Amino acid sequence: MSVVRGGRGWFVPWGWVYRPVSWPGVGLVALAAVFCAQVFLAVDRHSHSVSDTLYGVFPYVVPCLILLNWIASKTSAGPIP
Repeated sequence: MSVVRGGRGWFVPWGWVYRPVSWPGVGLVALAAVFCAQVFLAVDRHSHSVSDTLYGVFPYVVPCLILLNWIASKTSAGPIP
């Protein structure tokens, strides 16, 4: 059951993920992308290998994307008719 009642939601289901269809949804995706890019740059600056970067980025990027998916599922208005 979505939080959005009646009107148009922030996201719509698109395969296994959600696609933003309103400005708050686009802003949330942009915020998550900026956060993930910042984490990548900060971790990669001090990494010695690709595996160092992946291990350093994982604890931040994965919860961010899980939270984004959860918010999208709660603010989804359902499939477009």
